[in-house]
Amino acid sequence: MEFFKKTLDPVIALMAIAILDIFLFLVVGAWTVGGGETMMTGLIAELFMGDDLKRLPFWNLVFVPDAGYWKIYISLGMLFGAFVGAKLSNEFYLRFPRRMSEWVMITIGGLLMGIGIRLAFVCNVSTFFGLTPQMNLGGYLAISGIVAGAWVGSKIYKKILEG
Repeated sequence: MEFFKKTLDPVIALMAIAILDIFLFLVVGAWTVGGGETMMTGLIAELFMGDDLKRLPFWNLVFVPDAGYWKIYISLGMLFGAFVGAKLSNEFYLRFPRRMSEWVMITIGGLLMGIGIRLAFVCNVSTFFGLTPQMNLGGYLAISGIVAGAWVGSKIYKKILEG
């Protein structure tokens, strides 16, 4: 598959993303990957907690777990597509942290990202590919926060690993 072995011109890639974004918006409306991932989390929590999950207002009133929620399948499709693309381009590697400090930082970073998604009720994928091409100010503000957070996080990570 020669297509996966070379870099696509960024202008062509962004034009393709913008055109696909228009069709996606016309077909299904606005979407966020965070919604699908949140629903998968709710279903897993329901599996372990059973009816006790209903005691939490978020899962009882705001986001009732439902296996038929269509955004779950967008999230799974993106995960599958990323895996296939990485395998076809020979860029797939499994890497596990060697030290407990790395596991702690990864866990804290993941929790902070999850909190950010819940506060903004949006996700980075839909921000980059949805809000930004639509010239939505919220998309640019979210990207600014994501870039700033990634920069600060990488500085902390580097400092801890070097120390």
